[in-house]
Amino acid sequence: MAFDIEMIKKVYDKMPARVDKARELVGRPLTLSEKILYAHLWEGVPTQKFERGKDYVDFAPDRVACQDATAQMALLQFMHAGKEKSAVPTTVHCDHLIQAKVGAEKDLAVANSQSKEVFDFLSSVTNKYGIGFWKPGSGIIHQILLENYAFPGGMMIGTDSHTVNAGGLGMLAIGVGGADAVDVMSGMAWELKFPKLIGVKLTGKLNGWTAPKDVILRVADILTVKGGTGAIVEYFGEGALSMSATGKGTICNMGAEIGATTSTFGYDDSMRRYLSATGRQDVVDAADKVASYLTADAEVYANPEQYFDQLIEINLSELEPYINGPFTPDRGTPVSKMKEEAAKNDWPIKVEWGLIGSCTNSSYEDMSRAVSIVNQAVELGITPKAEFGINPGSEQIRFTIERDGILEAFEKMGTKVFTNACGPCIGQWDREGADKQEKNTIVHSFNRNFSKRADGNPNTHAFVTSPEMVAALAISGRLDFNPITDTLINDNGEEVKFKPPFGDELPKKGFAVDDPGFQAPAENGSAIEVIVSPTSQRLQLLEPFKPWDGKNITGAKLLIKAFGKCTTDHISMAGPWLRFRGHLDNISNNMLIGAENAFNHKTNWVKNELTGVYGEVPAVQRAYKAAGVPTIVVGDQNYGEGSSREHAAMEPRHLGVMAVLVKSFARIHETNLKKQGMLALTFANEADYDKILEDDTINFLDLVDFAPGKTLTLEFVHKDGSKDLIVANHSYNEQQIEWFKAGSALNLIAAGK
Repeated sequence: MAFDIEMIKKVYDKMPARVDKARELVGRPLTLSEKILYAHLWEGVPTQKFERGKDYVDFAPDRVACQDATAQMALLQFMHAGKEKSAVPTTVHCDHLIQAKVGAEKDLAVANSQSKEVFDFLSSVTNKYGIGFWKPGSGIIHQILLENYAFPGGMMIGTDSHTVNAGGLGMLAIGVGGADAVDVMSGMAWELKFPKLIGVKLTGKLNGWTAPKDVILRVADILTVKGGTGAIVEYFGEGALSMSATGKGTICNMGAEIGATTSTFGYDDSMRRYLSATGRQDVVDAADKVASYLTADAEVYANPEQYFDQLIEINLSELEPYINGPFTPDRGTPVSKMKEEAAKNDWPIKVEWGLIGSCTNSSYEDMSRAVSIVNQAVELGITPKAEFGINPGSEQIRFTIERDGILEAFEKMGTKVFTNACGPCIGQWDREGADKQEKNTIVHSFNRNFSKRADGNPNTHAFVTSPEMVAALAISGRLDFNPITDTLINDNGEEVKFKPPFGDELPKKGFAVDDPGFQAPAENGSAIEVIVSPTSQRLQLLEPFKPWDGKNITGAKLLIKAFGKCTTDHISMAGPWLRFRGHLDNISNNMLIGAENAFNHKTNWVKNELTGVYGEVPAVQRAYKAAGVPTIVVGDQNYGEGSSREHAAMEPRHLGVMAVLVKSFARIHETNLKKQGMLALTFANEADYDKILEDDTINFLDLVDFAPGKTLTLEFVHKDGSKDLIVANHSYNEQQIEWFKAGSALNLIAAGK
């Protein structure tokens, strides 16, 4: 479980020389992001001035992290790679397969029973390959990473989009698909397009009801869900220095919601305090020796407009609490404007549930600030109007807040304390009455609020806000309640008002835990046998995807033309489907069932061109596959936004989809498609999206000449015999084209190439 101080020291030992050389070569001061990127160049990569947003660069991350839902497929792929042990420190965390329903004890017991086969597989495969295993109930992956493994100036990749949470400790932590993780675990370089840089200058200081959460909610409102695509967001300024490390983690965590590659902060005293409090004074001592390399050069922060591609300034002293939603995390509403916005948009005013937790807001500080509102409600004699639930971020957090009386205070108000796991944040919530699909409002401190995400009900209006605001809104029972200005009537008919929240950044008595839930791997796992039953419904050994035949794809059919927002939740839903994350064929039955068909505006209802009959998307695609007919998927803007789940790429690949043609991609999903040997293409002219008709037959005219920087031409033959030629762009380099030719990147690894 312990952090690897020797590995960290090695990172710091090589950092000064590498950064100094890069600064000299680039000829200007460097941002923090650039320092970490240049310090982690793969051995043998020449130091040069890389062009932001254009040059693909090979990096050497320090560690890999996987959560249980994505780890299944990642480790199944790693088994196929033929390696004896993970080449870098790697951990697997069981946090996704635990459903919230009754409460922690019973819910965890149910999960351990229902998912025993998966947990046993993960326990044995990690034991065999030298990978640390965090058991069910130990906590949420990103909170555990922050508590145990993240360190300033490091680089980590993780098979979850919110890996970026570790930026709260000055790390470059990046969400990827399982195939990327397999590369690094196999001892290979990890490839990334050199990011653009967005600077966020924070002035002033948070006060009153405003929390770190409001910073990222405001940034999301400014940049939208795709405004950070291809960029690292670097926060700095006096406002950044005044925040806690876990508050910084919250801000970095939700950088995934703006599409950012990652987000980070410079090394400072808040990080020193947190590292020391979590038993890592050795890291502080090592980091202090290279402290100037763990933040940007002074000139960068003095004149940021010269060094960032985009600059945003936020005065924390003037920032007010935000409530973002519904249905998208970038629709921001200041609390002072919620009354008029809710009325104008006919949002349900009554709050049914308030939920605190998830990887975004489950720290000690979050819990202590939220409970300060709960305690006030009890003292003021207010009976909460909404139901209330919390998910502690880790067993260490849960144990500590129980010791300090915080859990007891929550429970006095009737709060349901769920397992130390993701729960409702990822759709793992058996919410009573959700099947009725009634229009309602919930508020939560999670990161995402897409339609159906929390409870499966498309009519649940989910709003994202800070833990303290969740507490206030849930207690008041009203979405339009402004705790800064409004009063409530208590159980005695008296008019009462909340005071601003308060809480400790770190526990005064220190953190404590009896059993954190960690299983160390065997020193030598060569004799350990990993068994996957051929009749299992939960796990399935992988078969290699077939290589490209070297010919143009012809006679292809359109599977679906997706309309509007199409996230990875739409392409491969979570919730009850999580149980099939280790069984590619079974989970493929959820492929694109949430995508809206542009021709009839229905979900999971597309035309089978072989029969002329409409059917469910996976069934229609299986019919095409059985008949040997290739297909393509067409999509809108920011296709594949959201979670890093590579199932959204593997399912179409498994069922025979050859290409995805869209207006634009979210970064992780585009990479995942490439890794699985698919064609990820974008319209050279976005208006061509409108030319594609339901009955089209598609021919690739020049795929045989597939090359970097060269467009591809697709012929769309309409039912009446007329044709449209559509030019498609792509971002494949030579190596990525080899992935396509081989059938997948994994096929090349397995072949020793």
